[in-house]
Amino acid sequence: MPRFLEPRVTSQSLPDGRIVLRAATPLAAYSRAVGDDLVHWAGAAGDRVFLAERDGDALRTLSYRDALDRVRRLAQALLDMGASASRPLLVLSENGIDHALLALAAMHVGVPAAPVSTAYSLRSRDFAKLKDVARQLDPSVVYASDGDAYGPAIAALGGRAPLVVSRRAPPGATTIDDALRTAKTDAVDRAFAAIDGDTIAKVLFTSGSTGAPKGIVNTQRMLCSNQQAIAQCWPFLDERPPIVVDWLPWSHTFGGNHNFHMVLRHGGTLTIDDGKPAPGLVERTIENLRRVAPTLWFNVPAGFDMVLPHLEADRALREHLFGDLDLVFYAAAALPPTTWRRLADVARAVRPGGVPMVSAWGLTETSPLVTSVHFPIDRAGVIGVPAPGCELALVPHVETGKLEMRVRGPNVTPGRWIAGGAVDPIERDEHGFFATGDAGRLEDPADPSRGVVFDGRTAENFKLTSGTWVLVGALRVGLIAACAPLVADAVITGHDRDDVGALVFPTAALSSRGRAAAMDRLRAAIVAWNAAHPATSTRIARFAVLDEPPSIDAGEITDKGYLNQRAVLARRAAVVDAMYGAPGI
Repeated sequence: MPRFLEPRVTSQSLPDGRIVLRAATPLAAYSRAVGDDLVHWAGAAGDRVFLAERDGDALRTLSYRDALDRVRRLAQALLDMGASASRPLLVLSENGIDHALLALAAMHVGVPAAPVSTAYSLRSRDFAKLKDVARQLDPSVVYASDGDAYGPAIAALGGRAPLVVSRRAPPGATTIDDALRTAKTDAVDRAFAAIDGDTIAKVLFTSGSTGAPKGIVNTQRMLCSNQQAIAQCWPFLDERPPIVVDWLPWSHTFGGNHNFHMVLRHGGTLTIDDGKPAPGLVERTIENLRRVAPTLWFNVPAGFDMVLPHLEADRALREHLFGDLDLVFYAAAALPPTTWRRLADVARAVRPGGVPMVSAWGLTETSPLVTSVHFPIDRAGVIGVPAPGCELALVPHVETGKLEMRVRGPNVTPGRWIAGGAVDPIERDEHGFFATGDAGRLEDPADPSRGVVFDGRTAENFKLTSGTWVLVGALRVGLIAACAPLVADAVITGHDRDDVGALVFPTAALSSRGRAAAMDRLRAAIVAWNAAHPATSTRIARFAVLDEPPSIDAGEITDKGYLNQRAVLARRAAVVDAMYGAPGI
């Protein structure tokens, strides 16, 4: 069992009904800038591998010493190309060593790094979101890993900034090798010395599911204070450098902030997984996990679901994966009970005591960690207690009676990026807390140290015509679990209608069966759910299977597979109307 911080929490009730939770352990001093961590490890463990990635059948590696040297050279190249605090580096690339070096180089000299979802470049048809991101940023430099793969996206940007490319560079572009030949000058050292906690390190874009993507400012203080909080929650990280194999995209706060900077903060080794939880790609993940045994395993529920069959069928693989694993960490979505049990079973098959399965909660605006599970839990749903330095307020929501989670601390963003480097301040309540729109409740109101349970989104909930509230988050998760393994995701319907319905996105397990048999099996699962949950707010009175996958251009889904309920309902309004015009279950 890894060594965890004792989950002691203080609780304060205020006159407006809110409960404010804080870690009893204060936040310790933290780094001035993420570049300080790189400088430290280049000196303290310069030969240790920092980053590794697949290069054909071989593994390309980069030590901490070499990483710092290349970061300084690339930082000079960026300055020479006109990069500045007001004109960020725009990254159109999947995770990779060159991507990491350029992003670290930008942050090293006070230039914000702005990695955007590869879906905006590779899966979009109109590049509308990418163009809007570029308009907001007015980038000084654009980086693309592959000039051919990202060629249409590059063309859509219209040559608005100098281009750096790793492979197959188009005419006029600077290759990464050419940029690395740049000699560092004192300008790099002066720029690095001028960085402080308010310096903008990154601009991370929300999915834009309900409109144009919004650039969330991430400062050096946010990133560094958050990593210090994680270090205090998981002190075992200081006992041996973490080894991580990870696919989670750096355009998102989970992979790009929580995981990448955790490895850097502790002098660990990150092997970049070029697979992902998708047919034809999960096999790459399996190959990478066979090659490197991690000490921490991060994933989203869909990722665990796709790896589990391989672990259950292959004894050598599960012994390799779980043999030296400190913990399994899931986040970003609820882990279904069936997935939890299967993970626990394969872990116990290797280690009788099992491997701790933990989680956390946070947002892009909180860089990301707010609550952390650093204590044993026996089921999904608990998202932990506030990490050191993070204050969590549970505020009564007038309409639903739920408790909205609001956050205050050094990890909270100052606001959203405005072209030219200005910041549009984020809204805070009268106590200075950022309202997240997520709801939570205490696992045990008499003992806050047992943690907070995620309770859905306050904005997703709606009323039936009877005036009954439907709590969408819990209903959606329960329905998906009840219909496993047939339903990949679901959107709950019924706003201002008489009963609750569901739009269902099928899994391959459902799609691969005969249509009639598939519908019969799904209907039977929903009937069983209704028998156990007969209330009008939980009974699924009707459903429709959506044959068309969710559209990223229409904002229905992000590249990590998260559905936006509102966008799906708006785009599929005709399907919803037809569903309610037909007989129910």
